[in-house]
Amino acid sequence: MQLTLTVLEIVAPVFLLAAVGFGWVKLGYEYRVEFVTRFAMTLSVPCLIFTALMQTEIDASALATLSLASIAAYVLVTLLMWAVVALGRLDRRTFLAPLIFGNTGNLGMPLALFAFGETGLGYAVVVFAVMAVGSFTFGIWLVSGGGSLTKVLREPLVFATLLGGLFLWQGWQTPTFLTNALDLIGQMAIPMMLITLGVAVARLKPSNFTGPIVLSIIKAVLCAAAAAAVGLWFGLDDIALAVLIVQIATPVAVTSYLLAEKYGADADSVAGLVVVSTCLSVITLPLILAFVI
Repeated sequence: MQLTLTVLEIVAPVFLLAAVGFGWVKLGYEYRVEFVTRFAMTLSVPCLIFTALMQTEIDASALATLSLASIAAYVLVTLLMWAVVALGRLDRRTFLAPLIFGNTGNLGMPLALFAFGETGLGYAVVVFAVMAVGSFTFGIWLVSGGGSLTKVLREPLVFATLLGGLFLWQGWQTPTFLTNALDLIGQMAIPMMLITLGVAVARLKPSNFTGPIVLSIIKAVLCAAAAAAVGLWFGLDDIALAVLIVQIATPVAVTSYLLAEKYGADADSVAGLVVVSTCLSVITLPLILAFVI
């Protein structure tokens, strides 16, 4: 019973904030997803990542090990999902990237923060950064054939990760007034991302649910298993292992739908994956948290 209450205390704020966004749209109020998303990815999330890394008390070598484990986990997940797509005779451009890259920003980072505090958030931003680089290169290449490393290096969140890692490594700190300002901007990121997730899910209109249900369950199981295997292989500590599993096992990101729409893949099928996997995460993520806590 105590474990159940603990898990509910962790996941309830996440899904309640998403429900706020969902309800906002259903009530007919305006919400400009493009503006909020651009603001979050350009300013608030980079500030959150930079300050989290700069102020973390986690040993730099532990973060480096987690970075390597994250890369290895995504490689393993890619191989597994490639096999799923091939065996299911699914369109690779449409399904492979969404099955590989989860919603580590909107869902993963808040869950890590609520479950494991600032230490968990410090670990989570590392996994998120690895996912972002992979999504902006390999992910876009899968959908369109146009991934670009140059574009990744221009992304503010990647620059913030590199800068935050440098400050952590050197033990540098920004002046107090600047740190406080960056903290305030970064604190907007998590509630904005969760509310925007709810808004996006409310606006998606998938054409069917049968296939997405099966694929969403397969994604959750294989991703969690792959992350657990890699994390144990790398000998991660308990919190780092738990964060890696939760992050890799997050549901399909809304950005996957936007990329499918932009590059001419089957956007309706991806919309089904986003909606179904996000709804199923109400069950799967608490189960995973109950297992790793």
